[in-house]
Amino acid sequence: MTSKIHPSAIVEDGAVLGADVEIGPYSVIGSSVRLGYGVRLASHVVVTGNTEIGPRTVVHAHAVLGGSSQFRNPPGGDAESGLRIGADNVIREHVTMNMGTAKGGNLTQVGDRGYFMAYSHVAHDCHIGNDVTFANSVAIAGHVVVEDGVTVGGLAAVLQYVRLGRGCFIGGVTGIAADVIPYGLVQGSRGVMEGLNVLGLKRRGLVRSDLHKMRAAYDMLFFGAGSFQERVEKVAVNWPDVPLVQEIVAFIRAASKRPICMPGAGSSAADNS
Repeated sequence: MTSKIHPSAIVEDGAVLGADVEIGPYSVIGSSVRLGYGVRLASHVVVTGNTEIGPRTVVHAHAVLGGSSQFRNPPGGDAESGLRIGADNVIREHVTMNMGTAKGGNLTQVGDRGYFMAYSHVAHDCHIGNDVTFANSVAIAGHVVVEDGVTVGGLAAVLQYVRLGRGCFIGGVTGIAADVIPYGLVQGSRGVMEGLNVLGLKRRGLVRSDLHKMRAAYDMLFFGAGSFQERVEKVAVNWPDVPLVQEIVAFIRAASKRPICMPGAGSSAADNS
């Protein structure tokens, strides 16, 4: 299959286009760009820098992918840095994704099957997993890790170096300044842990008995006796046969520059949804 390139589009020499690519009116494709099979770019899309877009990804009008990192004093490394976007993503209008920097390993990476709504932003050196959903105007700062299946509500903002664990849910208009455990539910203007993402867990097919174990582990972790680290070890020992609980334990034990997001003042185990 041959590519379809609108006469008004600019494709610089050196760009590599897979079969069946479509490039809409007034789009600009840089010389170091690689587009996979069946990529669809609407009008006025800019893809620049050392950027690769995986098969069948659809990019809507006015998105800018592969721009340099946004620094007042750039840290360097942009000549070698890049942006890698996986397959089957939907990238809506005015989305921006920046390349990595030398400070962060020179790579910004986006997985497969993500849905990025209008005006959402992925900054330099982020690592975004598969099957994520970013609602309108989500702002992800540099060096953030977003694991598979995360949903982030509209107008939410995530601070640099934060980790969002697999399957967690971030409510709209929420500021996240601490790591969110896998399958956690965080909401509020300054995000606090409000329970487990029960709806997401049910959609994953989690059986009722394991959901009860997850809730019990959550309650011990955040509301049990002893220090937080002591409670982490108790959870690890008490539910060794529940993989999702052990995933939360491993997430907390992993090295991080941010603390773990905790429940707000006045919360109790009874508040766990």
